[in-house]
Amino acid sequence: MNTKNAFSTASGFYQKGQYTRALEILNELLNVDRSPKTYALLAKTLLKLGFRSDAASAYELAGRQKPQRDDYLREALLLHNDCGNDEQALAVGSLILPMAFKDPDLAFILARIFLSREQKELLSGFKTVLVEGPKAEHRLMASKLLTDDLYDESNRHLVATLFKKHPDSSIARILHLIFAREISDLAVVDRYMPPITAALADGNLAYVIPDNPFFHLHWCGDEAINKHAIHDTKPLPAGLAETRRKLPHTWSNKIRVGYLSSDFWPGHATMKLMQRTLELHDRDRFEITLFDHSDLASQKEQEFDDHKWGTMIDVRGLSDQGAAEEIRARNIDILVDLKGHTKGSRAIILNHMAAPVHVSWLGFPGSVVNIDLDYIIGDHYVLPDHSKSHFHEKFCRLPECYQPNDPLNRPKPRPTTRAQHKLPEDAFVFASFNGNRKITSQMVDVWCNILKRSKNSVLWLLCNGPRAEANLWARLEARGISRKRVVFTTRIRYEDHIDRQQLADLGLDTFPVNGHTTTSEQLWGGLPVLTVKGTNFASRVSESLLNAIGLPELVAADIQTYEDMAVQLAEQPERIAEFKQILAANRSIKPLFDAERFTHHLETAFEMMAARAKQGLAPDHIDVPALPARSEPFMEDDRNSAAIAAE
Repeated sequence: MNTKNAFSTASGFYQKGQYTRALEILNELLNVDRSPKTYALLAKTLLKLGFRSDAASAYELAGRQKPQRDDYLREALLLHNDCGNDEQALAVGSLILPMAFKDPDLAFILARIFLSREQKELLSGFKTVLVEGPKAEHRLMASKLLTDDLYDESNRHLVATLFKKHPDSSIARILHLIFAREISDLAVVDRYMPPITAALADGNLAYVIPDNPFFHLHWCGDEAINKHAIHDTKPLPAGLAETRRKLPHTWSNKIRVGYLSSDFWPGHATMKLMQRTLELHDRDRFEITLFDHSDLASQKEQEFDDHKWGTMIDVRGLSDQGAAEEIRARNIDILVDLKGHTKGSRAIILNHMAAPVHVSWLGFPGSVVNIDLDYIIGDHYVLPDHSKSHFHEKFCRLPECYQPNDPLNRPKPRPTTRAQHKLPEDAFVFASFNGNRKITSQMVDVWCNILKRSKNSVLWLLCNGPRAEANLWARLEARGISRKRVVFTTRIRYEDHIDRQQLADLGLDTFPVNGHTTTSEQLWGGLPVLTVKGTNFASRVSESLLNAIGLPELVAADIQTYEDMAVQLAEQPERIAEFKQILAANRSIKPLFDAERFTHHLETAFEMMAARAKQGLAPDHIDVPALPARSEPFMEDDRNSAAIAAE
């Protein structure tokens, strides 16, 4: 057979629309000629005859030959996708991956497959090409590739581009504002928030429902609205909790408590708070298991002995259903989720009936919507009676403070000087060490008022990077604040941060999200913190902490009182000295840092939950009784401070 003539004949039949005749010639020709052009003509012919899967294979055979023909492989990938042949599409995609980073159609297909297989680590390279793609489906896929890393430039570019192309999209606007708040771009926030506040004023929740529940708290302090921020969560099936509670379960003489988290490493804020509580759990009455899905890189940053915490079970590689089955197989009585709607959460594991009792604690300051929970652990400050209607969980209120604190593993403040931190020696120093996303335009304006009304004072302000510093400075300068009145600082080593806090005179809290771990760290470091009485869980935390350390007078009734109190205190150095002396003494005797007392109250809470479950009773609100107040310091080396304060 003359291959050249045969190919010309087949091509001629194809051009005339005689596809069956062309196919006959090509089938014979392939016995002697398997060149790329022959396979490519075969693919086009098969496509005309409706044999799309065979056409994909023919294009693949054409493209795989050397030198590789990416154009043929592209056609093969597109056709494999159309036919639902994901394995073949991936195989071809691996050959032309560089092309996929420039071709939105290819990127869309590969991203879809990787997402379906939960191989999210392979997706970052597709964000830019997809968000710039010409089709709406490209940009929708790009939005699905967004991760919760607010410092990833590809995420930032994706969100900015989505909002530019879809300015009327509520989701794009919400995402754009989340990234703006992270770097304190208050000009952007002020520009794009008005439609949201106007909609809320009309009772329209269009901007609330798709909002991320955690980031939603940073602009809305109304718990009646907070519960409607559900993002992409799904409503629970009717009767799920009742079915779970009725599943057969074997109780023992010990209560088996499981903690679920991605924060089981000493450097995380959660473990800075609760490490000592884990160590103090009474092993004669409780079995403690930690179901761990922490980031391995974070866990390797610092050596630690997790055996003191409990039995560590790795659930990283398990599906949500598989993790729930592992938890149930270990006969866990009470499963405590420490994440809620925060970064790295796998709270959805609880929706697979993991244990007889499900509890939310510590990680998320609000109702964890669409997660199967029986209780939320709080206290009478963060969870007052009038908040009950805004939570689907029953309240389990500890008697003094819901937040654990670690007085043993947390470093104590060491002597340091203002000069080391570029602070003026003779000025009154206001300080804010809260995260940038918590700093609202209102807070900055109030701080500006405080500086203007307080002679010889400065604001010591923590920033997460140069962008945040520039944005905050622009706002401060626009409000008439001199550069010499602001001292910007950055995150530093934890031990050094504990040291430096005492150099300030007064900590200024944020609203509607307070400092949480940040506030207790300041109180531990000897810095009084001024806060505002809150309107939801997230804005009531500092009030709880201040009461637990014995300084309730630093809770202002409203934002104007907060401003006035700050100004008054800047003129009363003797009161600041008194507050610092009280903190030094109360650190060793008041409940806030009394880990043993806290652990006893927490264990009593678990016993009360278990008692109801054993009797087959549905969850109900629980108020844990308090131990008698201490009369002696629980930290031996702080006895002198307590004695001095008592004189």
